[in-house]
Amino acid sequence: MSYLNGYSEQHHYENASSIPPFELPMAPTDADLATKALDEEATYRFPSFSANDAITLGLSLRKRFRVSSRHQRQGRGLVISIQTIVGHTLFSCTVGDLGSTVGDVSLDSWTSLDGMIAVVRRTGHSSFYVEKGMGAMGKSPKQLGLPADLRIHGGAFPIWLQNAPCCPIAVVACYSGSSADDHHVCSAVDSSD
Repeated sequence: MSYLNGYSEQHHYENASSIPPFELPMAPTDADLATKALDEEATYRFPSFSANDAITLGLSLRKRFRVSSRHQRQGRGLVISIQTIVGHTLFSCTVGDLGSTVGDVSLDSWTSLDGMIAVVRRTGHSSFYVEKGMGAMGKSPKQLGLPADLRIHGGAFPIWLQNAPCCPIAVVACYSGSSADDHHVCSAVDSSD
């Protein structure tokens, strides 16, 4: 017992209950992600939004994606569109090449993007919020009365004005095939500029 400096097995077991259990961090649930997306929608409001703002925003998103590891190392492509809520295109571009390998941009990318934008127009909420909200409720688009042409996938985000709470004025949308990543590209917009 001397080599343990008075430490005994009995002492170990008596104090074991006072040690907090080790817990692994839990991955966020769909409900957590939906709540966060809804908070982002309430937070990111523009004082004004013009065609010039759409171009500035679009070029900023393009630049940010081009320096990302998804583009630099993984070779992923991205399509970006910013439209008014009624469908007038203010900005549109492709990052990457049109091709047939994984990560390439294709005509299907634009079709997916249009379906995601339709989600925002229909609901007034980000497509990621709708996706995660449906997952949290365990409901399908059909059960919620949503049309089949909608693409329930993160990446389309409403652009709201600070003084116009009735509906979004525009939609910014990005599509590269990853729902969470596409949402993050669109929702990490600084509306204070």
